[in-house]
Amino acid sequence: MPSKMRAWVINKTGDILEEKRLLELIECEIPLPKSSEILIKVSAAGICHTELDEIEGRTPPPELPVIPGHQVVGTVVENGSDARKFKKGERAAVAWIGWTCGECEKCRAGHENLCQEFIATGRDLDGGYAEYMVADENFAYKVPEHLSDEQIAPLLCAGAVGYRSLRLTGMKSGEPLGFTGFGASAHLVLKMAKRLYPGSKFYVFARSAKERDFAKELGAEWAGDASDAPPVKLRAIIDTTPVWKTVLCALENLQPGGRLVVNAIRKENSDKSQLMLVDYGKHLWLEKEIKTVANVSRKDVEEFLKLSVKLDIRPELELFHLEDALTALKQIKQGDVRGAKVLTLS
Repeated sequence: MPSKMRAWVINKTGDILEEKRLLELIECEIPLPKSSEILIKVSAAGICHTELDEIEGRTPPPELPVIPGHQVVGTVVENGSDARKFKKGERAAVAWIGWTCGECEKCRAGHENLCQEFIATGRDLDGGYAEYMVADENFAYKVPEHLSDEQIAPLLCAGAVGYRSLRLTGMKSGEPLGFTGFGASAHLVLKMAKRLYPGSKFYVFARSAKERDFAKELGAEWAGDASDAPPVKLRAIIDTTPVWKTVLCALENLQPGGRLVVNAIRKENSDKSQLMLVDYGKHLWLEKEIKTVANVSRKDVEEFLKLSVKLDIRPELELFHLEDALTALKQIKQGDVRGAKVLTLS
């Protein structure tokens, strides 16, 4: 095995379209697994909007430089001294949840995603925009055999967070469900919701005709702009966008007693003045609810991976070589998205 690897590192934070060398491809030492850690030879790494949040400072890493990437699939090539879960040569996957304390009130209650000591892969510790990475075996996952590494990668965050969001809607079959934004997460949730709620119809609010057409291809009943009114009021809406405007638009389109689930780790600050436009009668009255999604638990990832097998949920993919990570992230920033973007190293 070589001693060096290629890896992208976040050097500093700023606007990814305006500043240079925020993200840089370097050569560095391959990490060694400690105790319960495994060393993974990375074959695929999903590209997430959260990486933009890290690079642009909305959820900055505590220390720089750091290797981003938290939707990672590869092959175990070395075990730490106490690692027993995986055999060498076995496939393993790593998600956003990199470690939690396991002892606090939230962890003991099954809400480890809310642990105050939550450590995120690719933000608080090095992630998978690299040829190799280490991970605690207790926070790594067995890989479904029927899917390729590239297909599995987006399921680990876009899919798992989407699964958590869908559960938080409290949906029942026959009730109308909406999505604001239609990228990696929303397109997977729509595929899942169609199978879980066969009596429901689905409505998509997206900024581009490309996204709206894609939503209709996947079975959306209706697709329009965020400011458009759907033909019916919706029982629930899952917001997957990085902006504030869609929150207000979604609240306006909910039924009485409807619920908005905000599936975004951070919102961009550029349009926060939109919050000053909240109208109680139009946006909040009649017992409308807002629920936010915080991280994912291991249970979310494990359950969604099993569900993806049962329902045969496969993401639509755009593949990029490792050296093209910056290009892919800029495309996400500019709204050029169809399904999920994945770095492939195989």
